[in-house]
Amino acid sequence: MIKVGITGKNGFIGTHLFNALGLRENFECVPFERSFFLDQAKLKEFVRRCDVIVHLAALNRHDDPQVIYDTNVRLVKYLIKALEETQSLPHVLFASSTQEEKDNLYGLSKKEGRVLFEMWARKNKANFSGLLIPNVFGPFGEPYYNSVVATFCHQLTHGENPKIKVDGKLKLIYVGELITEMIKIMENPNNTPSFYEVPCTSISKVSDLLGQLEFYKFVYMEKGEIPSLYTNFELNLFNTFRCFLPHQETFPVKYIQHTDSRGAFVEIIRLGMGGQVSFSTTAPGITRGNHFHTRKIERFSVIKGKALIQLRRVGTDKVIEFTLNGEEPSYVDMPIWYTHNIKNIGEEELLTIFWINEFYDPKDPDTYFEVV
Repeated sequence: MIKVGITGKNGFIGTHLFNALGLRENFECVPFERSFFLDQAKLKEFVRRCDVIVHLAALNRHDDPQVIYDTNVRLVKYLIKALEETQSLPHVLFASSTQEEKDNLYGLSKKEGRVLFEMWARKNKANFSGLLIPNVFGPFGEPYYNSVVATFCHQLTHGENPKIKVDGKLKLIYVGELITEMIKIMENPNNTPSFYEVPCTSISKVSDLLGQLEFYKFVYMEKGEIPSLYTNFELNLFNTFRCFLPHQETFPVKYIQHTDSRGAFVEIIRLGMGGQVSFSTTAPGITRGNHFHTRKIERFSVIKGKALIQLRRVGTDKVIEFTLNGEEPSYVDMPIWYTHNIKNIGEEELLTIFWINEFYDPKDPDTYFEVV
């Protein structure tokens, strides 16, 4: 069992790392609170318990750049002091940034923090991995703070008009891909250099990013279609976009019924990709689901009976609820990292059609059970 402490656990990368480690049996997360930095006794107890410390806590934005620099360097020094006073030698992963290469105080704070940790590791013969990380995007990023992708997604899904300030090329990595890299490093501490430039997985101009996201808005939000997604980058970008939707205002979406003397015809889904279609019948009072996915796109379509669909983002308490009725067939799409279920709340049999964008693979099901 590898005991991992994450500073900045509630931030963008920290949240994804914490959630991903929770899905693995060989990791245990050591609790950390930001207040520990101001309580040397608690900070010492924290570092004593850790086999690995991932230092993500940092200040990215502030009106005074000097405050950013002072804060970030100070947090590193607090950790090093606690490590030295307890003679603890965990494997330290430090999240730096390609901003190191630029002439600004944020980048300078990251570089200095990395160098300080490297000196501590060399002095104490400890494992240290300084990670130079490209631009990270993914679900639940904070707009106007974490990435331009988060900002564009928020603006497009909330009726705002994105503006491009500098149309440069961005080296990008999806947060899930970054977490995979970090876990590999934790599992193989002796195979990673002290300074490791995490490779980007895609490169895109800002204008191309915006164009792709505007296309998703048109096809998905306005036409209700699932677009063609040919690459992992396109799938990751689309899933990121979907997570910024105001779900309670967006769903459920009613289908258009074409009726005549024979009955009714309803088109369930238009898509530019394949996948798997299935249906279920559910007896009154029965609940299905209570699981979540980290990459799959899924649509629940109720065509007969009455259903309650519930969603809850993993790691949070807020439950979103939708009531669907087969008399007005409609659908709800499941965002990734949201555990979800469907319950028959009617008196007759519930008939639901499910579409998911990939075939079920028992060796890699991407299905994790958690009660909503």
